[in-house]
Amino acid sequence: MSHDRTPDIEELRAFCAAADLGGIGRAAVRLRISQPAVSKRLHNLEASVGVQLLERSPHGVKLTPAGRRLYDEAERVLQALDRVSEVVSGLVRSGGPVRLAASHSAADTLVSELLGRLGDSNLAVELVTANSSVVRDMVADGRVDLGVAASRPNHTPYPGVRERPLLTDEIVLAVADTHPWAARDEVSLREFLRTRLVVRDAGSNSRWTVEAVLRERGLVLAAPLVEAGTPQAAIREARARRAPVLLGRGVLRGHGFHELPVTDLSFPREFVMVLPAIGEPPKNVDALMELLARAARA
Repeated sequence: MSHDRTPDIEELRAFCAAADLGGIGRAAVRLRISQPAVSKRLHNLEASVGVQLLERSPHGVKLTPAGRRLYDEAERVLQALDRVSEVVSGLVRSGGPVRLAASHSAADTLVSELLGRLGDSNLAVELVTANSSVVRDMVADGRVDLGVAASRPNHTPYPGVRERPLLTDEIVLAVADTHPWAARDEVSLREFLRTRLVVRDAGSNSRWTVEAVLRERGLVLAAPLVEAGTPQAAIREARARRAPVLLGRGVLRGHGFHELPVTDLSFPREFVMVLPAIGEPPKNVDALMELLARAARA
């Protein structure tokens, strides 16, 4: 291979990521590509310059002296390119509608009501709803400009996005006003665990939050009575079957349900605004974030 070839930008990204993180596997996670793809880019880069840039060992990788020289320049090039991309993205997006993804619970708790109040403002928003994990994928992939999703207890950082706190919430046990439990003030832990409940589907944040808390305490719920794909479906099933339901407190507001504390047990969570990992939001995205923050404070 010719040593005169100009290095490819993606090769330089792979090189700098591997150097920063000390491993090819970790670089693959950051770049959201496969480990063999990172290895191929590194091989092509070293072949094009004709020298070894990374010293490999069972413990990871580290820069060679030649690699250090290239790394310093490559970092400056990549940072400059990222700044150009931010400007271009801002120019493209600032005049159009904000592409917003919200989890089902976030939409029911906060987002839909806010968008209904935008009225004659100059802010246009295109909303799509999905599970919280899909919302993060959409932000990381650039399919939307902003996400609102539920956080998970003790979660690991999600590659490709950063998060800003928005609103505290809690998954609660509740029954319709016509349910026999509606007159009660509390449910014992034993009764809660042995009762078949209406719950969200296994891919939802609310289900994950509940199971994570129970798992930490070595507890297991009874088999679900119904697994609902959306919060509204869970509310309908709980009402139709006269059964207790586990849902976010904000989602249940205004639906005529009675919240029942469970003895010595709670399922707190938080809604967050999800942004791309790199760059500052355009003005219209920033404006929507401010409106969301105000609505959450209210």
